[in-house]
This record gives sequence, structure tokens and C-alpha cells, in this order.
Amino acid sequence: MSEHTMTIGGARVGTGRRFGVVNPATATVFATAPAATPEDVEAAVLAADQAFASWKRDEGARRDAMRTAADAVDAAAPDLAALLTAEQGKPLGDAATEVRRSALWLRYYADVELPVEIVRDDATGYAEVYRRPLGVVAAITPWNFPLTLAMWKIAPALRAGNTVVVKPSPFTPLATLALGEVFRSVLPPGVLNVLTGPDPLGSLLTGHRLVRKISFTGSTETGKRVVAAAAPDLKRVTLELGGNDPAIILPDVEVGAIAPTLFASAFMNNGQVCLAVKRVYVHSSIHDELVDALAAIAQSVKVDDGTVEGAVLGPVNNEPQLNRVRSLVDDAVGRGGRVAAGGSAIDRPGYFYRPTILADVSDGVAIVDEEQFGPALPVIRYDDVRDAVARANNSRFGLTASVWSADAAEAARVAPDLDAGQVSINVHGFGVRPDLPFGGHKWSGIGVENGYWGLHAYTETQVITGPARS
Repeated sequence: MSEHTMTIGGARVGTGRRFGVVNPATATVFATAPAATPEDVEAAVLAADQAFASWKRDEGARRDAMRTAADAVDAAAPDLAALLTAEQGKPLGDAATEVRRSALWLRYYADVELPVEIVRDDATGYAEVYRRPLGVVAAITPWNFPLTLAMWKIAPALRAGNTVVVKPSPFTPLATLALGEVFRSVLPPGVLNVLTGPDPLGSLLTGHRLVRKISFTGSTETGKRVVAAAAPDLKRVTLELGGNDPAIILPDVEVGAIAPTLFASAFMNNGQVCLAVKRVYVHSSIHDELVDALAAIAQSVKVDDGTVEGAVLGPVNNEPQLNRVRSLVDDAVGRGGRVAAGGSAIDRPGYFYRPTILADVSDGVAIVDEEQFGPALPVIRYDDVRDAVARANNSRFGLTASVWSADAAEAARVAPDLDAGQVSINVHGFGVRPDLPFGGHKWSGIGVENGYWGLHAYTETQVITGPARS
């Protein structure tokens, strides 16, 4: 496998300092990535700052460059997908979908208008509101969807006229490094820079004097540190953080009809999705039936290396996350929980864990109260829907939620009472589109990404007023 390099000022940059990248399907190091130095951080931010002066001025050129970049991503899709599977673990088909969606986000934002808002233009004068770019954006991304979540930041930032320095997770640096290599030939030097490495790279980047905005996706605890780093310089921030996303199942559902979709909503990307179903509240009258249906699916799903044909779920991405899932399941069992399916790691090399359905658990157990971010799902019984909503809302998180019913109108009456940034009816988390805002309530984040709402987050308003125009 070729040695990937960082992108700084449009040039390939290597370093004598490198760190190992583990394939989670084998738990062995299969590649190395460059570990950025403080000098690399300085060079990348300075390159972005210098490129900003010209990049911000020609909107048409920016939009054309973004379309060309999208074509380049599509052309590189096979290589990008293979890297993504090797370092992240997801099945190759899912990795290819992630690459395609990355190109989709670029094209969407290339076509989004950013019009001047005319507030007044009459005989007494005029007033117009403009959206101006901020400058250098630090984009810090997690390991579950390295390319998609990078593009959620890159595409609107570039469209608005900003320049970007991207720092992926050290668990999954390679696909983002390769993305930077793809962009070297299609974007002006310095417009997009990619740095990789372990801590303290993130703090060096977020604390840099020339960075004007930080867009971060990751854990809530790290998000708090990002806000603290931004505060002294009043940097703008967008935070997309954790979730403990509930699904409320009303008693009128046909269990056999919803179970496959509900399972997919919880176990997509092996449960390593901020918006996946993390806990299911189901009416007591159908609780056992739903547990059995979900358990049957869990037992039938093929878990394997993402390169193996037919694999539906791959490994957990990293050993610390595998250990967290294992400890949460063991804790639940120790407190009276029943394993309906799974419940243990798979005895083979790699970070594989059986898809797990837990019954006889309730609020107060860690796997219900906390985000597991892995292939384990607690199913909790309720008797009154108002109680279920109250229990679902009794969380510091509020990212996504869903309500499931044979009567969609009834589900829609329940949905507004859920304290979450997105609430879906009879599906969960599939309302993630480039043209819809995505963001969380409470500890799940600050601000939104996607749509023109997300684009505005990479701008500041400027009002220009003047006398009447003849």
C-alpha cells in the first residue's frame, strides 16, 4: 500500500514521525500515517490564510472548482472505498456509498445560492445583508464516517469562501489523506489542507490564532474542550456531538413489518453512528414479540471482514470502543438484563462483537442512560406513551428520535413532544440529507450542519446601507 502524505499549501508533505494505523478486522497495524509537527500546523494554517484572500473573491470559480472536485472524488472512489474499509472496518459496499455521498455534498453546495438579502431599496435609501466568509476553518472529524463528515464541513466552508484545514481521527487518517491528494490537482494551493496525527494536534489547531471557526464532530467531552479552546479568541464553533437516541414503539405496530427497519436503524455501521437508535421503548403488550424479532435478525446477520462478500456488519473500529461495548453489556447483564441475542465478542482476530439485543433492562442501567456507540441495543418496556416520552427526554442528549405506529398521524402527534433535533416517523435517522439541517439539542451539539442553515454557519452577516440609488 502506498505511503500517503499530508496536504499543505497544495503540496505533499511527509514527515519522519509516523504512527501506525490498525485494520480493525485483524487488530494489526497495516499502514502508517504522518504525525504532524507544530511546524506543520503553522504551515497549514498560514497556507490556508494566504489562500483565503483570493479564494473568497470569485464565487463562480469556487463553484466550478467544487464540481470538478466532486468529479475527482467519483473517479477515485474505488481506491478511497478500499482505504476506508481497511482502516474503519465497514463493508466495502458501505464504504463506496460513503464516497458517493461525499461527492453528492460537494455538488449540492456548489449549486446552493447565497443571495444578497435586500431589506430596503426605495426613495429613502437602501439596506442589503451579505453573507461573508469567516477565514480559516478547522474541521475536526471522527472515525465512524471519516469522509462523509469531513465533507459536511468542507463543502459548505468552501462554498462560502473559507479555506480549510482538516484533521481526521488518528484511528482513520488514510482515506482523508487520500482525499487531500485527490484535491491537490483541482483546488488552488492552500484552499484545503489535511493534517494527521495523535494529540496534541487537535489542540494546536483549535488554538491557532488564525483559525476563525472550528467545526467539530465527536464526543461531548471533547466538544467541551473545543469550546474552551475557542473561547479566548471568540472563534465561531459548530459542534455535532453524542446522542442517546430513543425509538418509541406504539402498541398498534405490526412487529414483523417494522423489525427489519428498526434493526437497521440501530445497527447501521455496526451501531457506530451518532444518530442510530440507541434505546427502544416498546409497549408492554408487544415487548416480547419485538425482542424475539430483533434477536432473530441479529442472529442471522453476517459479521465479517468488510472485504468479505455478504458481510453486513464489520468489526468495531477500535479496541477502546470494543471494550466499552463489552463493559456496558456485561454491566447490564450483571444488573438483571437478559441477552436475547449476542452478548459477547467473537472469538477471532479483530474487534468483532456479536450484534446484541438486551431485554429486561430499564432506565438507570448504563447502557440505557449512556451512548454505547456499538452493536448492542437495549429494549425497554413501557405502559403509557406519556411516560415513555418523559423517559426518552430524561437525557442530557437530544440528537435524533423516532416514533413508530401503524397510524402515522398518531405518531406525528407524539413526535413534537420529543426533545431532539430530528424526529422521524416510522423510520429513524434517514432524514439526513444535504438540504436538511442536522443538529442536536442539549449536550448533542451547538449549531447545525447541512442545508442553507449549515452554509450560513460558515458566514458572518454584513449590512451595507446607503442613500437612494437613482
